[in-house]
Amino acid sequence: MRASALALATTALFAVSVSASDQTLRDKATNAGLKALPADMQQPANNPITPDKIALGKMLFFDPRLSASGLISCNTCHNLGMGGDDNLPTSVGHGWQKGPRNAPTVFNAVFNTAQFWDGRAEDLKAQAKGPVQAGVEMANKPEQVEVTLKSMPEYVERFGTAFPGEADPVNFDNMAKAIEAFEVTLVTPDAPFDHFMAGDDAALTLEQKEGLSLFIDRGCASCHSGVNIGGQSYFPFGLIKRPGADILPPEDKGRFQVTHSASDEYVFRAAPLRNVAVTAPYFHSGQVWDLTQAVAVMGTAQLGTEINGEEATKIAAFLQSLTGKVPAVEYPLLPPETKTTPRPHL
Repeated sequence: MRASALALATTALFAVSVSASDQTLRDKATNAGLKALPADMQQPANNPITPDKIALGKMLFFDPRLSASGLISCNTCHNLGMGGDDNLPTSVGHGWQKGPRNAPTVFNAVFNTAQFWDGRAEDLKAQAKGPVQAGVEMANKPEQVEVTLKSMPEYVERFGTAFPGEADPVNFDNMAKAIEAFEVTLVTPDAPFDHFMAGDDAALTLEQKEGLSLFIDRGCASCHSGVNIGGQSYFPFGLIKRPGADILPPEDKGRFQVTHSASDEYVFRAAPLRNVAVTAPYFHSGQVWDLTQAVAVMGTAQLGTEINGEEATKIAAFLQSLTGKVPAVEYPLLPPETKTTPRPHL
């Protein structure tokens, strides 16, 4: 009986020790600025979210008629069935043109401090306008989009319901606001990391816990923090050692193209890392397909230290724990064209 009691006491002591160690790791993550996904829906500035606005935004997100060709929708490059991106190095747009940068995931984008790799859009509604007008993407014009939407009675009715009291609710600004309202719902809760931060010690494997600790100790969290584990600030890509042209194309000078300030050359927004395990390829150039390799590149380029194979594997294992539950999205039935709907321009 004594031996049995001693064994039970030892087991209990070990369990307490493990729990205390896990709580220390949680505290360490909190102090490093890593945050669990909030449960409440976010409310963007100057755009009250309503069910009618979300429903309209969902239709617009999937409607390729916002593009000049009638072939490209928001979902084309931010595919909700493929991690919220297109799994290509750079996206293919109007006339089979290739865009200059990798398409970031739309999931959890509402938590980013700004949108696009260079942060040129302050929020999701500003971001929604960009690709529609970009010649290399959807190649359309605001006035043409409005003509297209007004040609379909169901859209006219839905815009009126979503934006009540407006004399002319079918406009380019409201299109962007509706898309933003839908994208606010595209969050991925229930990631193992979130459960761990909520107190579930078993949510992460031992390897993932070691990877989380390394992620913090090696300095990764200094750039990748906040709710989205990144997306909050800007850093030069190649702060310590600039990667070669195979990873960092010399013609893309990042935020410099927005501010025209020499100090912003090769500066990019730190990538948000939620669901990063399912959004390859990596970096704004989309030139690295392996997550472990991407971790090693960051160690050399950003931190000035070599992250060896074992450490990179553990950090990559932790990053796997950031994969959350994708919301179920049923493909919407879109309004039919009418005889006044503009014809596609290829």
